Amino acid sequence: MVAGERSGDVYGGELAAALRARNSALRIFGCGGEAMREAGVDTTVDLRDFALMGITEVIKHLPRAYGTFNRLIEEVDRRKPSLAVLIDSPSLNMRLAKKLKRRNIRVIYFVSPQIWAWKKWRIKHLQARVDKMLCIFDFEEAIYQKAGIPVEFVGNPLVDLVRPHFSRAEFFEQLGLDPETPTVAILPGSREREVLFNLPAMLDAASRMALSRKVQFVIPVARSLDPAWLESRLQKYYVGRAALRTVTQATYDVLYHSDVAAVASGTATVEAALCERPMVVVYRVSPVTYLLGKHMVDVPFYSMVNLLAGKSIVKELIQSDFTAQAVAAQLEYLLDHPDARDAMVREFRALKPRFGAGGAIQKAADAIIREMPPG
Repeated sequence: MVAGERSGDVYGGELAAALRARNSALRIFGCGGEAMREAGVDTTVDLRDFALMGITEVIKHLPRAYGTFNRLIEEVDRRKPSLAVLIDSPSLNMRLAKKLKRRNIRVIYFVSPQIWAWKKWRIKHLQARVDKMLCIFDFEEAIYQKAGIPVEFVGNPLVDLVRPHFSRAEFFEQLGLDPETPTVAILPGSREREVLFNLPAMLDAASRMALSRKVQFVIPVARSLDPAWLESRLQKYYVGRAALRTVTQATYDVLYHSDVAAVASGTATVEAALCERPMVVVYRVSPVTYLLGKHMVDVPFYSMVNLLAGKSIVKELIQSDFTAQAVAAQLEYLLDHPDARDAMVREFRALKPRFGAGGAIQKAADAIIREMPPG
């Protein structure tokens, strides 16, 4: 089982537990993080060695990733698994699938590469390398059926996973914040490089907002980040006078109990939508990465909520549009206009059926068990 980034690790941990519940004799090894290790997966390599972003950033760290990839292949050759479950991370997993098929190992791919958005030519590689595709978005199923790739729409795991653990009163009491003060969630991303690009402008926006209104801020720390490292970034970039707190392992509580959110484009936008949290979406990469990558993208939006809706539900501030002033203005508009927040929430509710009825992990586990070779 291989996951190359935070969301895939979370899904992998849940999936490993579901598979073991069906067959306690299963032995699972591969690449993952804390969630998969907690589920008993022997992570012979760590996902942090593959959690890269952009184009120029990836090139810089290629030697490390290449060495880790080879160690993973060596472990495959030593253990000779009967089945591989690859989770998202197409830059890693499509290359890995090629190596696995050469070794006659069946490949199940969970969470489809976004071939409908960019690099559409990858469909030919998937035809040759994947035995079964398990999709989490409803529209993807038809794409793979047309390409002749065995496919099953299982739904989005976040439908079941996105739940708060604390009541509103408990949440604010634990953080030492005022439940009556407008609260803004800041989600800068799950990888250090991503945070370095996104967080400074987001904190600048927070500082600007604190100059003219009563407000407070909360940042959920992704499991893939070192909380001490993130705190050091806050000390460097945040100069506002409003309260700002960080909290670990409580992303969904932060989204549920905040009033509005600034969210880095990615899985977190779906999480925020499921929490029905009005948001502004932001993202930035290096200028070279952006110039090279924008010609490969063939969709009108960046955030999944807008893509699924086929229209602009949430404001997207990408690259040069992503400024502290613009972020502050959008968040303040949402705070000051309850009708705008309500309209966005109605759009989120209309999207929820597109994510499936729940039970995605259990459906995926059943599909994987069906694909297991006899014996």
